[in-house]
Amino acid sequence: MSKLLSVKLSDNHFMPMLGFGTSASNKDAKSKVEEAIQSAIDIGYRHIDSAFFYQNEEEIGSAIQKKIANGIVKRDDLFYTSKLWSTFCRPELVQVGLEASLKKVQLSYVDLYLIHFPVPLKPGDELLPKDSHGKLIFDDVNLCSTWEAMEKCKDTGLTKSIGVSNFNGRQLEMILNKPGLKYKPVCNQASKEQDVLQLIQDNNAQSHVECHPYLNQRKLLEFCKSKDIVMVAYAALGSDVNKEWVSKNNPVLLEDPVLNDIAKKHRRTPAQVALRYQLQRGVVVLAKSFNEKRMQENFKVFDFQLTLEDMKTLDGLNRNIRYLRDSILGTS
Repeated sequence: MSKLLSVKLSDNHFMPMLGFGTSASNKDAKSKVEEAIQSAIDIGYRHIDSAFFYQNEEEIGSAIQKKIANGIVKRDDLFYTSKLWSTFCRPELVQVGLEASLKKVQLSYVDLYLIHFPVPLKPGDELLPKDSHGKLIFDDVNLCSTWEAMEKCKDTGLTKSIGVSNFNGRQLEMILNKPGLKYKPVCNQASKEQDVLQLIQDNNAQSHVECHPYLNQRKLLEFCKSKDIVMVAYAALGSDVNKEWVSKNNPVLLEDPVLNDIAKKHRRTPAQVALRYQLQRGVVVLAKSFNEKRMQENFKVFDFQLTLEDMKTLDGLNRNIRYLRDSILGTS
């Protein structure tokens, strides 16, 4: 893995600062995912973020194998992230979950494996197990024991690094203060600052994680930096209103006049400025678009610099606006 444009994780592995996100709405055909991954690799993306829950790892694996077979990339050139779904949180199921993803994606290891959500669900074939009243069926699992199983996956070489997703500060502290901690989380794929667990128990949670100029997650970023944990931002461009879990009533981030003024000054697109904003904050950012033109634009964020005044102005756009509407364990 090249150190160029990468951040050094606490376990001394390197993670590319710009990643390609692969969650998609139900309307996106799986064949579109495979095509998008091939295009992303051709453009230059080397960090690919997916999850068991996305149900697209077979298509991603097919695209990766084609590019390896064609000599475009080697496995070591890529940084692949997958996530442990909530129905695999029991310690004895953690490796089972990881091996299921590895089989789908046709890889012998992942570069990063995350606990997708800090809320265990009843094990089984259903991704979202529900009772006769339509309520989620939770599972009584101590996430510290889940983390110990994650550590074992790292020791066996099935994953190079381990981390978490959708954890707030309190939940991170629980792992960090665990007696006998062997490896701390190298990253948190940017959580909300509310108590996620309580929200989901109330059947009123967003699993997609937002971090963009309208919701800059400053406090969580400061906390993660204090613990040498990399924060990974999702929905950095707002979000696609065509997705079923996205609110339709909020202002469009990329149409913000302040953001557009800064973009014009640098002769860039508003999306490029929004992505560059996160990179200069030290945040790893996932760009998600299956449109090849936008994929190319989103990749061109390393050859310009926002001024301190630009950064301060963008900080001032924070309005605690969430594009991702309340849902029960959506995707992230």
